[in-house]
Amino acid sequence: MALSTRILSKSRQLCGSQSILQKENTIPVRFYAKEAAAPLANKGDEILKNIFLEVKAKYETALGIFRKEKITIDPDDPAAVSQYAKVMKTVRQKADLFSESQRIQYTIQTRTQDVPDARTYLLTLKDIRIKRGLTDDLGAEAMMMNALDKVEKEIKKPLMRNDKQSMALLTAEFDKINKK
Repeated sequence: MALSTRILSKSRQLCGSQSILQKENTIPVRFYAKEAAAPLANKGDEILKNIFLEVKAKYETALGIFRKEKITIDPDDPAAVSQYAKVMKTVRQKADLFSESQRIQYTIQTRTQDVPDARTYLLTLKDIRIKRGLTDDLGAEAMMMNALDKVEKEIKKPLMRNDKQSMALLTAEFDKINKK
């Protein structure tokens, strides 16, 4: 009490975290915070959590297979290469993983399913190839576009993917290119 009297004499009013001192009166004060509401889970947070759990499960599955299987890495030994391929195929199947060719095939199917004409289809394939970092060393894309131009000039309209006769002409042109 002596301390509060000294403080009171030096200052007319003092605010503190526990009490407010005024002239000769001490009023105890408590500060209350509003109750913290539980944060609402965002849909994005839930999606990320599910993706993480899925990837974690695949990783643990693959690791379990690698712990059980013995892998010998020797590119000159056909049996070791065959065993490695077998183990990797097992891992992909059990962990539900795609190989690179399966990923590319899936990308092509999903990105081209709504494409009505052959030209847009070929341009979409070109975009996929570029984004994947694949090179066209043989110049196959240019030859396919030339074949498409030839067929479109022949039928005098844009080639639609659902046009069976015109697509047969394009396939025949592609076969000629493949023979070369």
